Amino acid sequence: MTHATSPDEPAPPRGRRPAQGDAVIDRAFALLGAFEPTRRVVSLADLTHLTSMPRSTTLRLARKLVETGALERREDGRYTIGLRLLEIASLAPRGHGLRAVAMPFMEDLFHVTRQHVLLAVRDGDEALLIERLSAHDADPVLYRVGGRMPLHSTGVGLVLLAGAPPSVQERILDGLPADPAGQDAPGAAELRRVLADVRRGGFATLTLTAPWPRTSVAAPLLGPDGKVCAALSVVLPRAAADHKTMTPAVRTCARAISRELRSAPCEDNPKAES
Repeated sequence: MTHATSPDEPAPPRGRRPAQGDAVIDRAFALLGAFEPTRRVVSLADLTHLTSMPRSTTLRLARKLVETGALERREDGRYTIGLRLLEIASLAPRGHGLRAVAMPFMEDLFHVTRQHVLLAVRDGDEALLIERLSAHDADPVLYRVGGRMPLHSTGVGLVLLAGAPPSVQERILDGLPADPAGQDAPGAAELRRVLADVRRGGFATLTLTAPWPRTSVAAPLLGPDGKVCAALSVVLPRAAADHKTMTPAVRTCARAISRELRSAPCEDNPKAES
């Protein structure tokens, strides 16, 4: 029996086996990766263009992802990310699992500061923001939940980089100029000193002027193995009172979360990426 195809999905060429294994997974993730914060609703034509895949392949993958709930198809034919991905992502111990442990303490810190309270983990050579609490009248910040942040030029990033394996630190340092004159973020030489200070003092303070003046005070969260698994920070306007007064509050909150992480069930304990 032959399988009937729809008018807008041509049959695969005879004699060719369908893509299997990693090739299919790579294409599916490429399709999902076409969605961004500024591109949440995407047409089939745009998916085809953005992924550089044949239209028939894009359509076939999109339909399969709709069937599994990873994508949703709107009445106008365009696609959005599906709730099934949110359901799966909620099981990630370095994401929602960590967030569940940290949230009560973050809320306390937020009520004290009435500014931005950030929680981030390291994902490769970047920091991934997994939670943010923000007051309505706080200065704007550049990063959204689920967004990526540089390791060398953010408070949480400095903490995560200081606790990262030496190979990660050297990779980041190698990509920076030795002395970036006129820039807020430290160059390679200064960053080495900063990371040593962070490891020695157990916190990071970073003041930036662009695109607006702000200071981030950050501290590490330690997992059951005693290694840095996440970072907590408060982002304050530069015009605020002495930022040094915020350091004890951030460190106390980070220590409290770390104690909870050590006592959490093993399957919920977030592991720092090696």
